[in-house]
Amino acid sequence: MQIHEIQRKTANRDRRYVGRGGKRGKTSGRGTKGQNSRAGRKIRPVIRDLIKKLPKNRGYKFKSIRKPVMAERATKDETYAQMRKRLKLVGGKITLK
Repeated sequence: MQIHEIQRKTANRDRRYVGRGGKRGKTSGRGTKGQNSRAGRKIRPVIRDLIKKLPKNRGYKFKSIRKPVMAERATKDETYAQMRKRLKLVGGKITLK
C-alpha cells in the first residue's frame, strides 16, 4: 500500500456555523427579525402542547380506554377481590353477567 492509496474511513465534516458575524455579514444567515434571529433562541417544546390538551380534572380517566370487564362468579360467595386474582386484573370495573 502506497501513501497515495490510503483513504479515510469517514468523510470530512464542515464546521457548524454559529451566527456571530464573520464572513457571512449582516444577519449571519439567521434571516431578519424574530425569535429565531436572537441569541439564545428557544423554541416551544411540542410536548407542552400535548400536555395542555389533556384534561386538568383530578382523577380523570379516559373512558374509551378503561372498559368494564364482563365476568361471572365462580362460586356464589366469591368476592370482587377474589375475582380480580382469578382473572388477573389490575384496576378497572367488573360487571356481573
